[in-house]
Amino acid sequence: MKFVDEYQDNELAGKIASEIATLSTIPIKLMEFCGGHTHAIMRYGLRQLLPENIEMRSGPGCPVCVTANADLDKAIALSLLPNTIVTTFGDMIRVPGSYSSLQQARARGADIRIVYSTTDALEIARNNPEKAVIFIGIGFETTAPTVAAAILRAQKEGIENFSVLSCHKLTPPVIRALLESGEVKIDGIICPGHVCVITGSRPYEFISREYKIACAISGFEPLDILLCVYKLVKQIENGSPRMEIAYSRAIKPEGNKPALKLMNEVFEPADTVWRGIGTVPCSGLRIKATYQCFDAAKIFKINMKPARENKACRCGDILRATATPVECPLFGKACTPEKPIGPCMVSSEGACAAYYQYRRPEKEHDAA
Repeated sequence: MKFVDEYQDNELAGKIASEIATLSTIPIKLMEFCGGHTHAIMRYGLRQLLPENIEMRSGPGCPVCVTANADLDKAIALSLLPNTIVTTFGDMIRVPGSYSSLQQARARGADIRIVYSTTDALEIARNNPEKAVIFIGIGFETTAPTVAAAILRAQKEGIENFSVLSCHKLTPPVIRALLESGEVKIDGIICPGHVCVITGSRPYEFISREYKIACAISGFEPLDILLCVYKLVKQIENGSPRMEIAYSRAIKPEGNKPALKLMNEVFEPADTVWRGIGTVPCSGLRIKATYQCFDAAKIFKINMKPARENKACRCGDILRATATPVECPLFGKACTPEKPIGPCMVSSEGACAAYYQYRRPEKEHDAA
């Protein structure tokens, strides 16, 4: 296959779904780690195509959603400092922190600008030498290399008013944390496609080797995901869990070596807090001491109130795969995309946003 529309063929999708139904004989619970997969699954109605014994759960693969309130509060506090410009990706602007959001801070006069890349943030820093320009670094291994490249470029060009608040996170450690908790029984994991373009498949081999859980890496088109589910079901039915790549046009076992080199040059692993999960050892990326002059966490000293959570919001449960969005009493009622209470309803990769946007009848398999 060479073209995207070939991966959206309805007839072929039906055939793969039929093969999955024939192969599948036992109850199976799968978790798609990536929020991008959740949106694709909901958009294309893939849950309705699968047999009733296969349950799909969303995981913590939405970097905006898993950002802890304490980190959001820090970003908001930085935006309120004098002579400061905060730059961020669009999803972050409306996410509620403990007491407000970046959008509310902007309404109070903070200079907060949405950018599409770190290149945009660097350009803002060049054009505003009298201001401190802070980029809020949110994302997994997918975006961390681009932020590392921006820091190296700022160093090379002598852009001294540019810094990064690193809220980057690493995906394998949090998968291990979820499996170690034993809170939810998962038979198979759809590993994150975009992340694995950078990391490769090898960092995820521990899933099958240590925990005897089926795992495969998927792309984001309907046939990609159905093929991945087929591979997972086959592993589970045969009792032979292993790492498989169902996205071979983009994934290599060793990953993207130049991107990994960039990331490892600027960042180092650190313990960090994930929303709904807590502190996960060595699952964050902090800026190395060599580049601390670009580390907003080291440059700016701010007084922070204790972070707090909205106890009615079930984003944490959804991110741990212990609940689905429709099990939250706020979903679609008090919490909507227009008036979000939790980040899972805000982010373009949030599970609640996907369930809300692509809502279907409750008896989903009857609607297939």
